Amino acid sequence: MPNPWADNYIPVSSMEHYKEWGAYNVHDPAIKKFGDYYYIYSTDAIFAEDKKVAAEKNVPLGYIQVRRSKDLVHWEFVGWAFPEIPQEAVDWVHANNSGQGATNIWAPYVMKKGDTYRLYFSVSAFGKKTSWIGLAESDSPEGPWEQKGAVVKTNDNTPMNAIDPSVIEDVDNGKIWMHYGSFFGGLYCVELDPETGLTMEKDNLGHLIARRANYRKDNLEAPEIIYNPELKKYFLFVSYDPLMTTYNIRVGRSDKPEGPFYDYFGKNLNDTVNNYPIIIAPYQFNNHPGWAGTGHCGVVVTDAGRYFMAHQGRLSPHNHLMVLHVRELFFTPDGWPVASPQRFAGNEKRKVDREMVTGNWELIRIMEPKYERQLEAGQIMWGEGSLKEEEWNYSFLLQLKDDGSTNDNGSWSLNEKNQSVTLKIGQETIRDLFIFPGHDWENQARTILLTGLDDRGRSVWGKRIE
Repeated sequence: MPNPWADNYIPVSSMEHYKEWGAYNVHDPAIKKFGDYYYIYSTDAIFAEDKKVAAEKNVPLGYIQVRRSKDLVHWEFVGWAFPEIPQEAVDWVHANNSGQGATNIWAPYVMKKGDTYRLYFSVSAFGKKTSWIGLAESDSPEGPWEQKGAVVKTNDNTPMNAIDPSVIEDVDNGKIWMHYGSFFGGLYCVELDPETGLTMEKDNLGHLIARRANYRKDNLEAPEIIYNPELKKYFLFVSYDPLMTTYNIRVGRSDKPEGPFYDYFGKNLNDTVNNYPIIIAPYQFNNHPGWAGTGHCGVVVTDAGRYFMAHQGRLSPHNHLMVLHVRELFFTPDGWPVASPQRFAGNEKRKVDREMVTGNWELIRIMEPKYERQLEAGQIMWGEGSLKEEEWNYSFLLQLKDDGSTNDNGSWSLNEKNQSVTLKIGQETIRDLFIFPGHDWENQARTILLTGLDDRGRSVWGKRIE
């Protein structure tokens, strides 16, 4: 079965092809379902952008890319949300950064409150804490949008950076909270006024939610918060490390939207230890150059109650092409989200039996990178955009035999009722691996997939291969 689209979009990367950018040039996606459509709003980052050519060809470049889909697979590029950057944002950034910056809009977030659509977004000076999160409203998810002003704004005198908003409503009391922040000082949470969408208290910047210890080499950004009503937990997804290389997604959870959030080992995310589980990180299956920059996610729940994550992937080895990845999420018996090892391609839901599991598999252990880079403003130094050998999560082969053994003297078993697999690899037993039908993007074929966590909070991925 052919893939829905090619991974390399250089042939359609020029400005006049913008209507073909359905899954392309996706960076920092926020995803929601409104009516019949899933919408993605994302940073206006364009590979090989050429404003001069765009003007010559009457391409309506703007700010915040908008795309939509009915099936989470085929995406239609709708256009741009704004025709320009709000002047209030430009004024703030320029006044606090010697007249520089505010050349783009980053990291939008969208929600619906009553009949009104609210679009949050970020305007910044690159590599600085000088930033501004704004709000625009509309009576349609496709605009036009009316600017409502600043939500939070920061500069060199604040401990945090006003970027990467994600908003959640407390299911018990209707309070609304915005999580935001980055490399500069960590992630913060502030209460919003349900009526205005702005902060409940003017100029309140909120409280610390998550941080890392050494910001010379440890980036943290891109919060995304969701609520799981079955588990009665709020989940805070965060991104670690530089966006062009080892960007990876981790998660904590809480009983309250404003935190505190705890990780797989019960550690508070606002402590300085690195947190687990790791659910997505740069990876390479056979027959493909691999994906780097696998971070900054949005999460959506379908009408049928299935969870999906949207995030960027950067096509290796150069890591400049930004492609949308949509993956199904599952929740382990212990209540932790895990992601499909493959992008969603419209696969049907059907039972997996023992015969479908028996055979040759390609597995990946998703680990943190062993190589440590020195960062500048949370990102890699210029010229270091390719992954080092120690930063990859490579696949390995494993045969699951029909007698329940494996070719490396391990064992496996299938729980058909729970649709889960237990694997013994060496002295390690990995339990409760979800198993389900899916699409093998590297080999363009239908297959069976598995995903789960080991006892160290690291993801285990697999796909059956012919």
